[in-house]
Amino acid sequence: MNRIEQRLQQDKKILSIYFTAGFPSLQDTAPLLEALEDSGVDMVEIGLPFSDPLADGPTIQASSTQALRNGMTTTLLFEQLEGIRKKISIPLILMGYFNPVLQYGVEAFCKKCSEIGIDGVILPDLPLAEYTNHYKEIFDRYGLLNIFLITPQTTEARIREIDAASRGFIYMVSSAATTGGTQDFGETHSNYFKRIEQMNLKNPQIVGFGINSAKTFSVATTYSSGAIIGSAFISLLKERGIEAIPDFITSIKNI
Repeated sequence: MNRIEQRLQQDKKILSIYFTAGFPSLQDTAPLLEALEDSGVDMVEIGLPFSDPLADGPTIQASSTQALRNGMTTTLLFEQLEGIRKKISIPLILMGYFNPVLQYGVEAFCKKCSEIGIDGVILPDLPLAEYTNHYKEIFDRYGLLNIFLITPQTTEARIREIDAASRGFIYMVSSAATTGGTQDFGETHSNYFKRIEQMNLKNPQIVGFGINSAKTFSVATTYSSGAIIGSAFISLLKERGIEAIPDFITSIKNI
């Protein structure tokens, strides 16, 4: 069973952290992963920096720009992740855009992920039909889960179609805004989370976009299996560095 599926079977709310590979410094990938696992994070999304990150807000866009200037590439990230499973046991997901995957070669990319120990990918601009018609067999061959996104505007029929084609979890985007755009969650968000919960989908949902505190983490996980923090974590790295990770994770989990 895939590590993502194993972790989701545990009776706890998942805290997943996103960071951009190559930020703040080019060689921070492994130290960040070790610090996050040691601090009690349940899952990590490693962002592949891209020059045109349409779904990302200004904080993650800036981190991608800096990472690219630092020299981060897909090939270099794979080199940095060689042997990472000797140190890291939690699920690891690569998140990015489909263009770098195509440039690398889809099968070569999936094969390398499998060799390194990557458990899944999130590619927001890869359409469901394109994936199922052309790439699903390749992903399945290498045991790689492809995680799809839904938003408050996604129709019920489309959500059920995504659910039927998915394994692992569904990434439930909290709003139509880009990442980092929500300061707090109100009744509209709670109603959305509750509506999706009541659909009784076969895949659990993890909420992303706008999680930045213990309060927003609590609201997001009331009706879901977990939540993802991205922009707030990137800001922490920029302002306080890796040393601040344990206190930050403790503050989110309120433990």
